[in-house]
Amino acid sequence: MMRPLALAAAASLLLAACSSAAATPTTRDQSTDVPFTGCDQVACTGSINGAAYEILMPETWNGTLLLYSHGYRPAQPFPPNFDPVNTSATPVPGWDGGERELGEALLAQGYALAGSSYSSNGWAVEDGVRAGKEIYDFFAGNVGTPNRVYVWGDSLGGLVTQELAENAEWVDGAAPLCGVMAGLVPNMGIALDTVYSVQQLLYPDMKIDDYASYEEAVQAWEGAASRLIESARDQDTDAIAKILTIAAVVDAPDQTYRFDGSDIVSKVSGTVEALLTAVGYGTVGRQEIDERFGGNVAGNETSEYASRISEAEAEAIDAIGGEGAAARNAAILDAGPRVAADPAAQAAALERGGDPSGAVLVPTITMHTKADPLVIVQNQTFFRDRYNAQVAAGNAKSELVQTFTVAPGTYSQETGAPYGAGHCNFTPESRIAVISLLDNWVKNGVYPGTAAIQEAMGPLSGYSANYSPGPWPNPLAVVTE
Repeated sequence: MMRPLALAAAASLLLAACSSAAATPTTRDQSTDVPFTGCDQVACTGSINGAAYEILMPETWNGTLLLYSHGYRPAQPFPPNFDPVNTSATPVPGWDGGERELGEALLAQGYALAGSSYSSNGWAVEDGVRAGKEIYDFFAGNVGTPNRVYVWGDSLGGLVTQELAENAEWVDGAAPLCGVMAGLVPNMGIALDTVYSVQQLLYPDMKIDDYASYEEAVQAWEGAASRLIESARDQDTDAIAKILTIAAVVDAPDQTYRFDGSDIVSKVSGTVEALLTAVGYGTVGRQEIDERFGGNVAGNETSEYASRISEAEAEAIDAIGGEGAAARNAAILDAGPRVAADPAAQAAALERGGDPSGAVLVPTITMHTKADPLVIVQNQTFFRDRYNAQVAAGNAKSELVQTFTVAPGTYSQETGAPYGAGHCNFTPESRIAVISLLDNWVKNGVYPGTAAIQEAMGPLSGYSANYSPGPWPNPLAVVTE
């Protein structure tokens, strides 16, 4: 649950804090009381081409529309909880689950809020982009003409957000949060590396591709999950060394929402939890994705595993598994049989599954937790590399700001991390800060420098100006052109 906002303090931030650079101020209307047709005359809930939508209007509209894209929703119940699938509209994070604080704070600032489900669940980036365009058209045609439109979204919705920002001319600013910024194919490559490594080191009978059905993929996940959990629980040092090897080659964090990684037990527990998350997407997620695009969208034929294990990681692995454990495990991985991508399926995934070019043309602020077990934080490095290449080629503007939150050194398993660890685990105040910073940048040309970000985020957000994620785990997957 989101914590109540402290007197909605973030809603009244005055972000005149200066910065080292400034964009050209927008010439759009900056009225703070823009006329609109209310929900008593317009259907603010409904369905457009199979996607449920919801619009929330403030009493006085500031002329800005926040268009939200939700994260990944499985097509069928997904591990580890196997909750029922969700097809509800989401105009603001948490709203469809009954959490109102964030939405009410943004409405109090005068923003109009809109969001929808997608016409299908699963890796539905194409459907998400279409839904975003259609709800914008509906809003502009029936509710009112926005002076500004900011697109934002979480996780898969962050990828949808970036695709909208790169392809929809009506977008004025973007905030992809915990986003899959490397796109589908590189992320599924890391998921494949995870299940391949589990198969080779821990579970030889595991099937890792060409699942005939959802049920077969679930069976593969259950077997892998059992092997990972039992290995850690039995304190099998050889198996734990193999678990740490798998984590090293895919850069899985050893800190999660529940485990702070402050001692070896917590580190191993966090690593196992992170790997279980990745295995879920490498099995059940992969089955839906490969079915959607017609075959294996990612392969590991060119993966070089030994080179991904750093000296420090090798020392930690050897300390548990014995001298040479890291090298032995890596040799097994490098010698194992590989999975090939289907060229046509991969081409379809690159075209329709989300593949941001990095051509940033509007003010864009990203936010990511340092320890994200699902969408690893190195997604931001991958995207920045592409962005830098586009800037160098003259295809992008210098309008990208990346922010990161870092968890405290210790926290209880019962309460969980307050921020910085876990997928999309942000405070409501930090979300409002991102929107306020983006608004000030678009409307007033104030580039959000470090001091402005720190002031907006506040001391309890986990924002770190000094943290920077490392490179993408598989350097062979990075394409900057």
